[in-house]
Parts: sequence; structure tokens; C-alpha cells
Amino acid sequence: MTLTTKFSVVPIILLISFSAGWSQQLSPVAINGQLHITGTRLLNEHNKAVQLRGMSLFWSQWQPQYFNYETLAKLKNNWHVNVVRAPMAIENGGYLTNSTQEKKKIFAVIDAAIKLGIYVIVDWHDHHAENHRLQAVAFFAEVSKKYGNTPNIIYETFNEPLDISWANVLKPYHEAIIAAIRKTDHNNVIVCGTPTWSQKLLEAAKNPIDAKNIAYTLHFYAGTHKEKLRDDAQKAIDLGLPVFVTEFGTTEANGDGAVYVASTNAWFDFINKNNLSWCNWSLADKKEGSAALLPGTRPEQLNRKDVLTPSGKLIKAKLALINP
Repeated sequence: MTLTTKFSVVPIILLISFSAGWSQQLSPVAINGQLHITGTRLLNEHNKAVQLRGMSLFWSQWQPQYFNYETLAKLKNNWHVNVVRAPMAIENGGYLTNSTQEKKKIFAVIDAAIKLGIYVIVDWHDHHAENHRLQAVAFFAEVSKKYGNTPNIIYETFNEPLDISWANVLKPYHEAIIAAIRKTDHNNVIVCGTPTWSQKLLEAAKNPIDAKNIAYTLHFYAGTHKEKLRDDAQKAIDLGLPVFVTEFGTTEANGDGAVYVASTNAWFDFINKNNLSWCNWSLADKKEGSAALLPGTRPEQLNRKDVLTPSGKLIKAKLALINP
């Protein structure tokens, strides 16, 4: 090798080394960009399948201490999430009585997610949203106008409907919210709740919404919901329904009790087989089994192992496997 050749190789090596380091620093949104749905798959702007994995915050009126930049920074950099769910409480002292206060919390989470380059699910956290349709339309119209030009946003229009009709109640509700969003945001993904605590996917699969970039919500709690719900969800997916697990717990459906490790792992097998995106319930310090944090945990402590509950330890270990 000549002297000239030696010197010509050095800049190339340095460039490759720099580029590799730079790519490792790219955020999930910088890597994946605008998400969209084709068939049952969530794809990035390069048409590659992407799986979002992260944490759901708790009801905004009861655990506001985590609705901030510091929490999301720890979740991104230490927990390796690429998505965070921001549940805006509607009833029980939430948006219906304190709209300005609750919106500020949600906007703080959205702003933090954008700054950090992760995705954020804006969740209308309601069990009776069909009775609050006008308020939901106004809220999502405001959010889409304010943030719809960013690829970070995912809209969740109805957290967990109760046992109400998909065809007569839920589908028309979602269509009204979708229309409001699409006036200013034509691209970002919208996730629609399904009947009976977001578990009856087959009803939606047989009568889907005629709109692009729409997914449908599946919620489960590992101690209560097992093979039967997975079988029904698989049937819906096989019929062509795109599914997003915006909330799940490792405990029983009341959110408390022991962590069902084997059942949680069975659910993860199902999730990963179908490449479903997910958020765990919940990033909270409430004294209950599904909470990831011990009581009194502060946002600045989220990189510590000693603040994690059994559920928190299990989910953080799953998140350690994450790819951008």
C-alpha cells in the first residue's frame, strides 16, 4: 500500500465511524418518520414494519407528576421506549370540569415527546365518550390543528367503551372524531376503541371504518384475559384488522394483585408474532400491582432499579429489547 493510499483511507474510516455513531443517536421519530398503516401492519415512512413499545401514564387528574419532560427523557434514554401514552382523564375531575388544566398536562407531554423524538398517543381516556362526543370533537380538532404537522402524534379517540353497539354508536362516534382530525391532519394514525373495554375486535373487523391510517384498540390484563381473547383477536387480524395494544396490564383487570408472568409472556408471544405495538399500564406510583413504580417515586428516580415494582421490572426488561 502506498503512502498516498494510506492517507486516503483515513478520512473514509473516520467518516464511517462518525456516521455509525450519528445513526445511533437518531431518535425513533428521526429514524421512522411518518407512520402509516397498510393492511394490518404499522409501517414507517420507508415502508418498513415498525413496532412501538412503551409506557402509558396514569389518569391525568390523579398522577400529574409524570406529565413532564423529565419523565419522558428518562423513559426514552433509560427505559428505551419509543412511544408514550398520555391519558387525558375526562370524568372524575378531568377534562369535563377542568379542561384548561388537563389540556396543559397533555400538551406538556406532547411537547416533550416532540423534543425527544418519540411518538405520543393522545388518549381520550373515557368510558362514556359517546355521551361526550361534542367535547371530544372540539379537543381533537384543537390537537390536530396545533400538532398535526408533526409525525409524533397518534390519536386514541376512545379509551375503553363499555358494552355498546359498534355499528350504531361507536362507529359513528369514531367517524365524527376522524372527520374533525382530518380537517388539519391528513396522515397521522388514529386508534379507535372497540366494544366492551376495547376487546371485541371482531365487531370492528366485520364492519370497519372507511378511512386510511386507522387502527383498532385491543386492551387486556394478563391475569384475567387469556387464550380466548387472543384467539378472537387473531381472528380479527386474520380478517384484515390493524390492531394496536394501547393499554395492557400484567395483573388482573382491576389493576391490582400479583403479576401473572406466564400469562404476560404468552401475550408477548402473541404481540410479537403479529408485530403489534403496545403500551403498558402504567407509569404510576399508585399502590397497586399494575403500577410500574413504588409509592413516592419521583421522575428523576426513574433510572433506578430500586423504585420498580415486580410489574415495572418485568416490563422494563421487555423494553430493554427495543429497537428504534
